[in-house]
Amino acid sequence: MTVSFDIIGKPQGKARARTGKGRTYTPEQTVLYENLVKMEYLRQCDGFRFKEDVPLRMEIDAIFEPPKGTPKKMRGLMLRDDILPLKKPDADNIAKVIADSLNGVAYKDDSQIASMLVNKYYGEQAAVSVRISNVEPWMMED
Repeated sequence: MTVSFDIIGKPQGKARARTGKGRTYTPEQTVLYENLVKMEYLRQCDGFRFKEDVPLRMEIDAIFEPPKGTPKKMRGLMLRDDILPLKKPDADNIAKVIADSLNGVAYKDDSQIASMLVNKYYGEQAAVSVRISNVEPWMMED
């Protein structure tokens, strides 16, 4: 089984927990983005939930818009993937916010993710595209 969904807008990463007034909290921007990811998953995947004992593969494509004022030639190279984004957020932080957001929604816990791939590209519209599938037995063989 494979499910796919998209989050339109600039890719975001998981921000580190903050400490203040004697407590630790998740920054508001991260909480809002995690809620957006959950809502889009539920809306686009009809609330499908993977079984607890199934190893999963997650593939994430983070698409960034070329910076404003980029020369036409360079913009063309970016949109053909000849130039890839070397900018924040880091790929691992993008993966972390997506995987954590889907705990209890798409799967019981993100510890079920046995395989993950994160790509960063340039595109006409900023977005994050996510695919989650069962790990097929042949994928885990030597």
